[in-house]
Amino acid sequence: MSKRILVVDDDPELRSLLQSYLGHQGYEVETACDGVEMKLRMQERMPDMLILDLMLPGEDGLTLCRNLRANSRLPILMLTARGDDMDRIIGLEMGADDYLPKPFNPRELLARIKSILRRAQDQDPYGEPARSLTFSGWTIDLAAHHLVGGDGVVIALSSGEFKLLRLLAETPNCVFSRDQLMDALAGRDATPFDRTIDVMISRLRRRLGDDARDPELIKTVRSEGYMLAANVERKA
Repeated sequence: MSKRILVVDDDPELRSLLQSYLGHQGYEVETACDGVEMKLRMQERMPDMLILDLMLPGEDGLTLCRNLRANSRLPILMLTARGDDMDRIIGLEMGADDYLPKPFNPRELLARIKSILRRAQDQDPYGEPARSLTFSGWTIDLAAHHLVGGDGVVIALSSGEFKLLRLLAETPNCVFSRDQLMDALAGRDATPFDRTIDVMISRLRRRLGDDARDPELIKTVRSEGYMLAANVERKA
């Protein structure tokens, strides 16, 4: 059964091109020019994936993404004419599954779509899903997507921070390269000048009270990557 993709972009030419191209790749494609039309299309029928432009009239893509992610795990790929690292970081933290700057190669877009949809279908490899991951006095609440300290104080995490910390905690004491972390978060390798992972690691260390100069929990392994240096207990 073909997957249904909703493309939200204020450029009518791009909407038409994507509808034609993705349609020929076997997807069922609908389009919307802004957030209002997007919501109408989603009320009529929920798509399997959303391709969402950052710069839209009315509510922008980041706001729409954040609001959607508060109530849904619908896969979201963000498009934007701006391609700097901060835009990418913000997009991922708002809950986007991946981020693609314009102009882009249609084949790269197709590869990203396939990767996102494949990840969305992945099953939990541990049988009964864990409800929390506990380490060094911290608890990751997997249902609420937040962090709880030993004193019971709840620390809110952005979507990107949650994904990154969960990945490190599910395989503790294992080194992940920047490419592996970026692929897990966004379905692709990090570019040489892409500092997204480094910025998010710094933010997680601050959340955990980990000294950036001599971290005890999220350690940097020189020339290799990052690891969570802790024993983790899974609780169902």
